[in-house]
Amino acid sequence: MPEKAKQTGHKYDAQSITVLEGLEPVRKRPGMYIGTTGPDGLHHLIWEIFDNSRDEAMGGFASDIEVALLPSNRIRVVDNGRGIPVDTHKQTKVSALETIMTTLHAGGKFSGEGYQVSGGLHGVGASVVNALSTYCRVDVHKDGGIYMQEYAMGKRKAAVKKVGSTKQQGTVVTFQPDPSIFPDTNFDFKKVVNHLRQQAYLVKGLRITVIDARETPKVDAEDVFYVRELGLEAPSMGFYFEGGLMSLVKFENQLQKPVHKNIFYVEKAANGNDYETVEVALQYVDDISSRILPFANNIYNAEGGTHVTGFKTALTRTLNTYARKNNLVKESEDNFTGEDVLEGLTAVISVKLREIQFEGQTKGKLGSVEAQAMVTTIFGEAFSAFLEENPDDARAMINKVVLALKARKAAKAAKDSVLRKGALEGMTLPGKLADCSSRSAEESELFIVEGDSAGGTAKMGRDRRTQAILPLRGKILNIERARLDRMLGSEQIKNLVVALGTAIGDTFDLSKLRYHKIIIATDADVDGAHIRTLLLTLFYRHFRLVIDGGFIYIAQPPLYKIRKGKEVHYAYTDAEKNKIVGADINVEDTIEENAEINTEDTEAEEEENPKKKSAKVSIQRYKGLGEMNAEELWETTMDPKVRILKQVTVEDARDADKVFDILMGTDVPSRKSFIQSNAKKATLDV
Repeated sequence: MPEKAKQTGHKYDAQSITVLEGLEPVRKRPGMYIGTTGPDGLHHLIWEIFDNSRDEAMGGFASDIEVALLPSNRIRVVDNGRGIPVDTHKQTKVSALETIMTTLHAGGKFSGEGYQVSGGLHGVGASVVNALSTYCRVDVHKDGGIYMQEYAMGKRKAAVKKVGSTKQQGTVVTFQPDPSIFPDTNFDFKKVVNHLRQQAYLVKGLRITVIDARETPKVDAEDVFYVRELGLEAPSMGFYFEGGLMSLVKFENQLQKPVHKNIFYVEKAANGNDYETVEVALQYVDDISSRILPFANNIYNAEGGTHVTGFKTALTRTLNTYARKNNLVKESEDNFTGEDVLEGLTAVISVKLREIQFEGQTKGKLGSVEAQAMVTTIFGEAFSAFLEENPDDARAMINKVVLALKARKAAKAAKDSVLRKGALEGMTLPGKLADCSSRSAEESELFIVEGDSAGGTAKMGRDRRTQAILPLRGKILNIERARLDRMLGSEQIKNLVVALGTAIGDTFDLSKLRYHKIIIATDADVDGAHIRTLLLTLFYRHFRLVIDGGFIYIAQPPLYKIRKGKEVHYAYTDAEKNKIVGADINVEDTIEENAEINTEDTEAEEEENPKKKSAKVSIQRYKGLGEMNAEELWETTMDPKVRILKQVTVEDARDADKVFDILMGTDVPSRKSFIQSNAKKATLDV
C-alpha cells in the first residue's frame, strides 16, 4: 500500500471548496477571459464591446459605430443598432440589459434568433468588461426612450431606469478599466485606430469613427449620442470602405510592387446559405515575405485556423494544376510546396459561420472543421477560374512561385553546406564567440556587441561562467529582401545562427536555443540604432519564436559617467544627469563632453560650514561601449544586479520591421515622406 500522505493539520472537506458567484471568477482569473492583463488585454476590452456593435452591423441593424477615448482613461462605444433589450428576462427576473452585463454566458448569440452571424461565442464579452471596470454605464436608446444602468466591478448600482426620451436608436457603453487589475490603463490611440480600420474593411458600408478626447476635460459625453456631435478639436479618424477586402489588400500592399495587375476576389455563400460565406482577396508582390490576414465572423485570428489550412491547400493545388496544364513548368521539375506559393503573397481570408468554434475566449484560432472544406471548395473553384480568365496575371504568379521554388532549393543547399562545413571543420561555434562555461541555457546569456573594441572590453568585464560575447563587425546584411542562401553567405549572420544553436528555416528548433537571454548591446548613436533595427528584423523574420519566448533583450548602457568629489554616478538620460549634478546648474549650457565644473554651495551650507569647499563635478559622455573600460561596462551594463534591460516583444519587432521597410525598401516617395514627417522628433547627436 502507498505511504499515507503527510498530515498537515488542514481539514479537507466541503468547506474547503470555494464557489465564486456572479462575475467573481473574472476578477479572480482575468487572464482566462482576456488572455493577459497587459496592454493586449486592456485593449481587448474595447474589442469585446466593439464586436457587439459590429455584430449589429453584420446583421444589417447598424451602420454607424463611434469609439471615443475619454478623460480618466474611460472608453465610450456607440452604435445605431437595435438597442439592448431592457424588458424583464423570464429566467433571471431582471432586465435583459442587467442580465447581459452581469451574467456570464448570457447574450443573443446562442439561440440564433438574435444574430444569424456574430463574432461572439461564449456570451461573456460585455460582462467580462463590466467585471474588470471600476465604472461602467450603459445607455440604451430604444422605442423613443433612454434607459440607463450603472455598475461597479461587475455589480449593478441600481435597477435599470428610464432617464429620458430620444429620437435615436442604439446602445452606448462607457467603461473605465480597473487599475488594480491592469498595471497600465493608458490606451494607445494608434493601436485602436489600426484595429478599427481593419474592421471597417470587413463590413461593407459600415462607418467607424475613432476620437481621442482624453485631453478634453470638460467633455460631458453622457448628454450626447455621438461625441463627434460636440464638435471637439480632438484627434479623430473615420473609416468607410465600399471595396471591402480588395481595399484591405491595396492598403497592405501600398509600400510594395505588385507582381500582377488584377487583385483576385471572391465572395460566395456556402451551400446556398446566405448566412455562411467565404470571402477571399489576394495579390502577389515583389517581396519574399507573406502577409495572410484571417478572419472568422470578422474576428481577427492571429494564430490562423481551419480556414487558413483550407486556403493554403487550395492555393497550392490550384497553382500546381494550372502550371502543369499550361506547360509553365517542366515535367521534370518538382511540384510547388506550400512554402513556395506563399512567398510574396498578401491575402485576406474571411469566413462567416452561424455556429462557430474558436480556441480560447480571445478567439486567436478558428477551430470550426467545416470552415476548411468551405474555403477549399469555394476559393479553389473561383481562383482556378480567375487564372483561366486572366492568363497574364496567371503567368506572372507562376513565374513568381517558380523563383521561390528555385530559391528554396538554393537556400536549402546553402544551409546544409553551412551546417555540414561547420561540423567537418570543427566550427561548431564561431571563432569570434567567447562562450560561457555554463551549459545551462536557462542561466546563460549571449551579448551581441557592436565592434571588436566593445567585444574585447565585454570579454574582459563579463562573468565567464554565464555570459558569452559575440562581436559584430559593422552592420549586418539587410535581410528584408535577402533569401536564406544569401543570408548564410554572410559571415556575420552565419556566426549568429551557429551561436544560437537553433538552426534556421525548416530545421529551426527552439529547444536547442543555447542562451535564454540574448542581449543586443549597441552604441547610443545612429549607427547603433541602425544595427539594432537590422537585428530585430532578422529575429522577427527568421527567429520569431525566440521573440515570442521572451528571450530577446536590448541593453541600456549609460550616457554619462559623473564624478562629484569622490562619488561616481552613472546617468542613463539627460534628466537623470541634471538631477545628479544639481537642479540649480544649467547643465545643458555649461557642460560639454568630459567637462569639469564646480557646484556652488548653498548659503545655508556655507553658514553651517564656512570651511567647506565646493565639490568638483566631472562629466564623461559615452558615445560607445568601446569607450568604457571593463569595470565600467560590467557595473553599468552587464551586472544582473544593477543593469537595465528592455525585453523585446512581437509588437516592438513588428513596428521596427515596418519602419525598416519604409526606410530601406524600394519605395522612395514613402521614405521621403516618413523622414519629412518625423524630422522634428529626431535627436541629433552632434
